[in-house]
Formats: sequence, structure tokens, C-alpha cells
Amino acid sequence: MTLHKEIEFGWFLPTSGDGKYVGVAPEREATLDYLIDVAQTAERSGFEFVLIPTGGACLDAWVVGSAVMSHTTTLRPLVAVRPGLVAPVLAARMGAALDVLSGGRAMINVVTGSSVQDLEELGDPLAHAHDERYERAREYVEVMQQAWTQTDVLAASEFADASKNEKAKESQLYQGKYYQFNRPVSSPLTVQKPHPPFYLGGSSPAAKRLAVETADTYLMWGEPHDWIREQISEIETVRAEYTAETGVDRPLRYGLRAQVLVRDTEEEAWAAAWESISKVSPEAIAKAQEAFAKTDATNQQRQNDLRELSKDQQFVVGPNLWTGLSLVRSGGAILLVGTADQVADRLVEYAELGISSFILSGYPHLEEAETFGQAALPLFREKWQLKLQEAGVPSNA
Repeated sequence: MTLHKEIEFGWFLPTSGDGKYVGVAPEREATLDYLIDVAQTAERSGFEFVLIPTGGACLDAWVVGSAVMSHTTTLRPLVAVRPGLVAPVLAARMGAALDVLSGGRAMINVVTGSSVQDLEELGDPLAHAHDERYERAREYVEVMQQAWTQTDVLAASEFADASKNEKAKESQLYQGKYYQFNRPVSSPLTVQKPHPPFYLGGSSPAAKRLAVETADTYLMWGEPHDWIREQISEIETVRAEYTAETGVDRPLRYGLRAQVLVRDTEEEAWAAAWESISKVSPEAIAKAQEAFAKTDATNQQRQNDLRELSKDQQFVVGPNLWTGLSLVRSGGAILLVGTADQVADRLVEYAELGISSFILSGYPHLEEAETFGQAALPLFREKWQLKLQEAGVPSNA
């Protein structure tokens, strides 16, 4: 696997509340002031972007992304599109507006699922049709890309010459199973060319195929290094098949979503890790695991398996890797726990596997962003630069 010179780091915005303890009511509400504080702290701490979650109790990602954009200067908002819930051309126009108003900082996270309950509440007709959701998402992204890249004239307004749009109509047809558009046009034109980057996650064969076909970065939830190596190998096989079928060799970056907890000593870090779940009740754990078991998401099923495999080892799945948060937290719950040096080493090991985008978080997100940014991030940068030098990667690669 080629070593990437540029490794990007993102943080997470806690839009359903925040606190030191998981599995209980949040100690801090997700107010505008607090979310802006977290975002600005992440920016000062060296993070390049923030993942803004979607679904359930989360505040709307686009509204939060707009607020974050207006109170930061370099931090990029990674906002979610939900295929099937918002029309793709409208999503393209929203993304273009965010890109323009942020000066080219918009990033798009394609979320095909979430929980079945969430999809039912939102009225998604494919709530129980896992693979069909990925088929629909493929068309959705294609329409967004077409709207962005085939728009070379202004949308109808008092400042546009409508006659110039007639010629464009002929080449802007989209006929798919789920979407049909006579003229998918986005306005304004995006700052980023050809368009803002797409991030996409999922561990099923359908998700991996879609990522190969449409995404710029394929996201995985944190797992032991061997598991991540296996996933990357699988998607590289899919990439090779796609290239053989189409003659197109699309580049694809790999990203990892994980939790971090850094302290001065390893003993302090482990004590803090266990403390984070110390207030959750057995009833809450049982209810959470019952809900997790109902998922049709392959990546959540893998998290469930990892938790069960590690419970007799105090949820330790490798050096400085802990799955205890997955007792009550869904999604990417693996925790990198230890000193700054230890956590940086584990991240370097992931980067050596091919990971070039990390999306991290910690409880509470305000303080942990600063702790990681001051203690572990500079160490990672130093260690990674040394790895590149040892591998003979030129400085301008």
C-alpha cells in the first residue's frame, strides 16, 4: 500500500449533546454557542474538518454546517445527504451554496442508512431494503455530480440570459430507476472543481461497490488493524474489478472513524475510559444492545461482533484499542486509549495500512479536541514524516 504524504484529521460535532459520560443524559446541551465553541477549538487544535452527524436526536447537519462555516475560517463542514429523503438536485444546490458561502470548504457525506427506525420515522420507502438503498444512492450521487459538472450557465433569474439555457437542456437528461430529470441544473456553480468531495461508509458489498464507483473517500468504523487491512484488501479487489469492467481507474482514499482518549500516563487513560461508562445502568446497556442487534447495517453488525468477541478480555482488542463504548454507543465506537505517544503510534499503524483520513472524537468533545490536538497530533505528524523519509517518499509527492 502506498504511503500517503497528506493525512487529514477531522473532529466530530456532538449535535445531540455532550458530556464526560456515555449512556446517560448529556451534561451539556447542543446549543449554537457550544457547537461553535467545539468547532473553533477543533480548528485551533489542528483539525481540518468536522463531521456533522445525522439522524435520530441530532440537530440538522446542514443548519449546523452553515453555522460552523460562518464562525470558522479554515475548518470544513462534512455534511450529510440522505438519498431518498431530499431530491438530489436540491441537495446539489444546497451543497453548491454551502461551498460558495464557505469559500470552497463543503464536504459531502453520503448516508444511505442510519437505523431502520430512523428511516421509518422519516418515511423512507426503502427503510427495509438495504441493497436497494445503495442502488438509489448511486443514482442520487450521479444526479448531483451531473448537476454540478454540466451546469455552465446561470439558472433562470433576472441576471441570466434564458436563451443560453436551451442548448444545455439537450445534454442534461438523466433517466434512472429511481430518478428522472430533464435538466438537473445546480446554481450557484461550486468553488471546488469538479465538485465538493464525497465521503461514503458501509461494510457491505453494495456499499463497497458504490464507494468505488462514486466516492472520493471510503469511510470505515474503527476496528483492529487486521480487520481494517482485510476491509481495504476487499475494496481493492472491487476496485480492480471495476477497472477491468470500465477501463476507469478511480482513485479512492480510505478513512477511519474512531474515538480517542489521551492522558499523561496509560494508567490515567484506562481509568478515564472505564469512568466514561461508569454511570450507565445495566438496563440501558441491555436496551442499547437489543437495538443494535436489529440493525441491517453491516458495519454495525461488525461492531456488535467485535464487542462480543472482546467482552471476556475487558473489551480490549489490541494494544490501546478498547470496545467498551460500544456497550451503549452505536457507530464507530472503538477507543484509542493511552498516552499521546501510544495513540500516535496506533494511528501511524493505521496510516501504514492506507488510511489517509481520520475522523476522531472524545468525551467531552470540547476538551478532548484540545487535548488530542496539543499532545497527540503533533507527535503523529512527526512520526509520519519520519515514516515517509524511511520509505523514500519525496517531499513533494
